[in-house]
Amino acid sequence: MKRIKSVVLALSLVFVAFGSKANTTPDEGMWLPMLINKNYDEMKKIGFKLSADDIYNVNNSSLKDAIVSMGFCTGEMISKEGLMLTNHHCGYSSIQYNSSVEHDYLTDGFWAKSKDEELKAPAIVASFLVRMEDVTAKILLATKDASETEKEAKLKEAIKALTTEATKGTIYEADIKDVFGTNQYLMFVYERYRDVRLVGAPPESVGKFGGDTDNWMWPRHTGDFSMFRVYMSKDGKPAAYAKDNVPYQPKRHLSISLKGYKEGDFAMVMGYPGRTNRYAFSRELQNAVDQVNPALIKLNGKKLALMKADMDKDLAVRIKLASNYASLANSWKYYIGQNEGLKKLNVISGKQTLEKQFTAYANSSEDLKVAYANVMSNTDKLYDDYKPYVVRGLYLSTAGMSTVSVMMANSFKSLGDILIKSPIDTAALNKQVQRLKANIDGQYKDYVPATDQKIFAALLTIYYQDIPADQQPAVLAEIIKKYKAKTPEAAFEKFAAEVFKRSIFTSKERAAAFLANPTAKAYQADLLVQYINKMMDFRNTYMSTVMAINAGLAKEKKAYIAGLLAMDPTKLVYPDANSTMRVSYGKVAGYTAKDAVVYNYYTTDRGLLEKYNPADEEFVLPAKLVSQLKQKDFGMYANEKGELPISFLTDNDITGGNSGSPVINGNGELIGAAYDGNWEAMTGDLVFDKNFKRTIVADIRYILFIVDKYAGATNLINEMTLVK
Repeated sequence: MKRIKSVVLALSLVFVAFGSKANTTPDEGMWLPMLINKNYDEMKKIGFKLSADDIYNVNNSSLKDAIVSMGFCTGEMISKEGLMLTNHHCGYSSIQYNSSVEHDYLTDGFWAKSKDEELKAPAIVASFLVRMEDVTAKILLATKDASETEKEAKLKEAIKALTTEATKGTIYEADIKDVFGTNQYLMFVYERYRDVRLVGAPPESVGKFGGDTDNWMWPRHTGDFSMFRVYMSKDGKPAAYAKDNVPYQPKRHLSISLKGYKEGDFAMVMGYPGRTNRYAFSRELQNAVDQVNPALIKLNGKKLALMKADMDKDLAVRIKLASNYASLANSWKYYIGQNEGLKKLNVISGKQTLEKQFTAYANSSEDLKVAYANVMSNTDKLYDDYKPYVVRGLYLSTAGMSTVSVMMANSFKSLGDILIKSPIDTAALNKQVQRLKANIDGQYKDYVPATDQKIFAALLTIYYQDIPADQQPAVLAEIIKKYKAKTPEAAFEKFAAEVFKRSIFTSKERAAAFLANPTAKAYQADLLVQYINKMMDFRNTYMSTVMAINAGLAKEKKAYIAGLLAMDPTKLVYPDANSTMRVSYGKVAGYTAKDAVVYNYYTTDRGLLEKYNPADEEFVLPAKLVSQLKQKDFGMYANEKGELPISFLTDNDITGGNSGSPVINGNGELIGAAYDGNWEAMTGDLVFDKNFKRTIVADIRYILFIVDKYAGATNLINEMTLVK
């Protein structure tokens, strides 16, 4: 009875804390918009001039209606005709999808001078938030009598019932996400539009200016933007792509300010941050520093080097691999920066200090002891148990199973499972065959077997050399034994060569032939299938143990977060990011990176030309733009000093997924598009550091200068609401 009382107390404290008054620094926090009125006084104090209802309102249009979730990035409506602004790197896969050697939009850019010229962007779905709702009580009621083994099934049933009820008879879709480590559940109702078209993108020499060298760095001079248009059916509903669809008419679009900003001005970001882990245990971060990040840096660095070598040799290969390369390079550099930051900023010792405070609090009363006293000791035991499996699992997934070819073969697994069963379910077989046939062109469109073969062999070599023999799958030693060679590297190269020569899945033509006559014999005899099965057999020897450890850690994390929130019930708290809409507010602000290194809060055309280097592919610029910059004919896009502002800094709290998010001034007007964070704060997903954490923003005036003066796409400028 005492334990039940303690748990109820803990949960009630979570919800009290969730609704308490603010006691935070204004720049920290990814706040839920439905509760933003609790932050309002603080926002008003630093320069916000609208009301809380102007940010989030279910019954009337508000800023939330101009914000778009793209699933992996954020966009914003900037015209009443469905024009959407986001980052160049967010639109990169769609630009690449439409590019070819004949029409290299990556290199040359693309501008639709009329709606008829806009191009399909099938990878993008535009989701607009309709409303949010706290459904914790309903979820807890539906699962309260369930045992531990029944709880997951009951949770899924409850989520399905609640989302079905919320969307019945509407055009809406709904998701339910947990926050605060499953201590709370929120429902998000959306309108989702699947006809989105590419409207404009600068050349990548503008949109990716600075390349990997400047990525995550300040000062920046990148024109990181692209534009799309959202379409709807003629009767105003979400619809699949169709020629007669019409531009979406948003409930709200953002006015664009040409008035600029100064240091200290209010700045707000609204968007869909992906994932943060600010309630991480210190042991989790120690694993990242010692094992996880170094392994990812090494393995992904090798993949990038092999991809880059082939991309540099062949334009067609460069176009095909461009999107995957850019995404992988971004992650690779992120892990380098995060590891440096974890050590430099003493993040782990800070977490350890907090854990000691938590333990002291947990032992401060009998009720609290029952709920929390064993959390840290249980956690330490679980991490001790997990230690042998950290790198073992990482190398299997990243070195053994991450090549495109392996993923191709895995996409046929459902078909293979049907084929090897007796009797064969003919209806299910035909359904899978038709699905795979329908997707085969897109699946193989950007596939480069020769590059993937090199990556496959190289990663297996690293796997074999780095991981102790008793912790690696037996198939690696079998390959060495069968493909006799002077070195393990040569043996894996011989194995890869045979796989790519013979496998069904390493050739679109062989895959199509297999789908024309699929048989169990052909599937089971495939070298790649056999390899994958052996890898998965090895994974199965330890996966149940890892899953049990993860379940235990999740349970302790839930209690830990509840206890942390209960420690200070007067503090307004925000949950970790989870790809749901959040509001971050702060100010335009430069920073001091280290002793005697002080960064200004904005960059200009001067710095762009200073970095320009026609001999370096990362710092080239189009000749026309160089000429325009030198002439300084910036028109209405110049600041009061006659400069063309390129990028600027704010102290807003953002993370991945916020890419493309609007940066909004105190009047609710758009002043830029967020596109990056800074190197000194690469630990931002784990802890907020007010001295270093900055958001890097593409100035809207540089964006419009490129659209108007450089591209001549005045048709797009004419759609927008400009405030001078």
